[in-house]
Amino acid sequence: MIQLVAADLHHVNSVILDRMQSDVSLIPELAGHLIAGGGKRMRPMLTLACARLLDYGGARHHKLAAAVEFIHTATLLHDDVVDGSGLRRGRRTANIIWGNPASVLVGDFLFSRSFELMVEDGSLKVLRILSRASNVIAEGEVNQLTAQRRVETTEDHYLDIISAKTAALFAAACRIAAVVAERDDAVEQALDSYGRNLGIAFQLIDDAIDYVSDAETMGKGVGDDFRDGKVTLPVILAYARGDEAERLFWRQAMEGSRTSDEDLAEATSLLRRHRAIDDSIARARTYGQRAIDVLGPFPNGSAKAALVEAVEFAISRAY
Repeated sequence: MIQLVAADLHHVNSVILDRMQSDVSLIPELAGHLIAGGGKRMRPMLTLACARLLDYGGARHHKLAAAVEFIHTATLLHDDVVDGSGLRRGRRTANIIWGNPASVLVGDFLFSRSFELMVEDGSLKVLRILSRASNVIAEGEVNQLTAQRRVETTEDHYLDIISAKTAALFAAACRIAAVVAERDDAVEQALDSYGRNLGIAFQLIDDAIDYVSDAETMGKGVGDDFRDGKVTLPVILAYARGDEAERLFWRQAMEGSRTSDEDLAEATSLLRRHRAIDDSIARARTYGQRAIDVLGPFPNGSAKAALVEAVEFAISRAY
């Protein structure tokens, strides 16, 4: 995908660098720390690849892909403040370097920039899709916050959370390509479905490898979700399958009274015992296959192959 969209991505990066500038020097300094900090640009690349899939020959998608990246970056800045994170993509987070207030306010600035880019595009439909996605992401983050440390969280509730906080932007990033290419609602819905299923698979893998990867690979602290009391699918499955002693452990861990390295090792042992990590990865494969299946009617070629490979990449991070 990187090779496929390289020329377009160059234009997108130019827009990003231009629009993150401000006379207030802290804004580009802080924003640049995250934007230039090793991110894969996966979401804007999806916009570009979907446009290529539809043989779109214009340039509108450059600004819109930049808007997608600004929305994503703004949510990361806010998330790191909420979570108290110290690492992002293997580097110290902006909130650790510049403090929480600056991170929140620069996140607000990037949200505003994204809406400027949408307005410049001039399509009310694009504005509706991306503004709706921004709203849903915020709802998902609040929903996750209210579910934090509640080990009784159901699988359906968890899927609602990740569908909103992660998959909504994947879906919107893909869908807007159909709008700029002036395709019908069926194509819009197909690309929306591709992005949504890919986004769910992506988050399922993230939540699984939080317990089994390392900080260098993940770019964040190992076991962060565990220590933050985030009730993700591996925990939900292990809790449901465990005996009463194990459930007591999970209740204490998610409530924050058992978060040592030894407790994390115990949690990982329980997850493996009940195949909670393996089954979470298997669910990710199911959603990934749904994303690939949606692409069936589209013509074969480099764009379709890249979109299929993006799904495979998202899932292969678990290995």
